[in-house]
Amino acid sequence: MLAAAFFFAVMGVLVKIASHKFSSAELVFYRSLVGLIFIGSYVSTNRLSLRTKLIKMQMSRSIIGFISMVMFFYAISVLPLATAITLNYTSPLAMAAILTIALHERPKKILIIAIITGFLGVTLLLKPSIHYGELIAGGLGLLSGLLAGWVYVHVAQLGRAGEPDWRTVFYFSLVCTLGGGGWMLIHHFNALELKDIPILAGLGTCATIAQLAMTRAYRTGNPLVVGSLAYSTVVLASIFGFLLWNETLSVDRWLAIILIISSGVISVTANASKK
Repeated sequence: MLAAAFFFAVMGVLVKIASHKFSSAELVFYRSLVGLIFIGSYVSTNRLSLRTKLIKMQMSRSIIGFISMVMFFYAISVLPLATAITLNYTSPLAMAAILTIALHERPKKILIIAIITGFLGVTLLLKPSIHYGELIAGGLGLLSGLLAGWVYVHVAQLGRAGEPDWRTVFYFSLVCTLGGGGWMLIHHFNALELKDIPILAGLGTCATIAQLAMTRAYRTGNPLVVGSLAYSTVVLASIFGFLLWNETLSVDRWLAIILIISSGVISVTANASKK
């Protein structure tokens, strides 16, 4: 999970750098294209079948994931890196709430505490005094986290239904590549130059490595430990943001980040206690 956190943070850095030229949809396209080539080669080399009886769920997971990623990349392009990633990491709260509703369970007190804590953190992080442009980006970053929580529920359901990870990743990469490519054709396309290739290739490679490392961590490790360590991405992002762009966060924003991380860890604890 620490390896995944590092590569997710580096991915965020590359997104922020590339966003000066490319739109969020374009970045999603290039990020997903690299992943599609990688997983496609794996499927072809091992002669694996892409046929599935759960194509509707795969498409739902992929489309929601695509929308979430576009919003997340936009938030990174506007907000301080640590802030954007923290907002996206509200996903455990959304996932815990969705699972509680789906299972028709009464929410545990610890989950209610987590949601309230997370809400206070988000309110503090997106206080009305910040610039209006940042408020829009912050709202989209928060929505990306809520949608990501929904995606993780789908991923869990697909896993319990016997769908292999590589097949889920393939369909996700395919939908994101087509979605990003379609957006580029309809809306706007920035010409690709030779100097852009290393950044875009690095973006896709880091994202793919991070996804594989995270999947392995959740499969083989303690969910509570893994879920808690996932938040090290925020710490790494804050370090990168300071070193590369001299991004410094005020005391109240750091307090907000601590509240959101705490709420996420509490929700992970609540989910782990159900198993």
